[in-house]
Amino acid sequence: MKPVILFDWGDTLMIDNPNMSGKMCDWPRVEAVNCALQTLQTLSRTHRIFVATNAQDSAVDEIAAAFKRVNLDSYIEGYFCYQNLGIGKGSRVFFDRILAQLNMAANQVSMVGDNLDNDILPAVEAGLNTYWLNADDHRVCPVSTVRVHCLSSLTKTIKSNKL
Repeated sequence: MKPVILFDWGDTLMIDNPNMSGKMCDWPRVEAVNCALQTLQTLSRTHRIFVATNAQDSAVDEIAAAFKRVNLDSYIEGYFCYQNLGIGKGSRVFFDRILAQLNMAANQVSMVGDNLDNDILPAVEAGLNTYWLNADDHRVCPVSTVRVHCLSSLTKTIKSNKL
């Protein structure tokens, strides 16, 4: 079975515009993060790709609709959010529920996100492999976490870690 990569949504795969409100699928303009398409195209050859988001106001079909607008949807196998897990991201339980739904061991699942507190630390606690997408925050990340500066470097980093 292929290993799994979970991606955060806002500012990891799609730009979360702070000037917009409401559901992203309804925004007049949505954008993918630089290199998101190429990264998902490459990684989807060797991994199953899912989105793990803290979005609580969007249902799964609305999240999928936003990804469809930027042509990333065909690389994403599914979406995990408050609606289908019953808990927001930011705790180990969120990731434990994903592992149970996927029926996968934690060491076969990686989390990629830009928020240390919501994306990375709870995933580390759940035993996932973690990649902190971060160019500016100088906080120390957990030893088990790989810091990546941009999505374009993620593919090479994951392949070198053989995950």
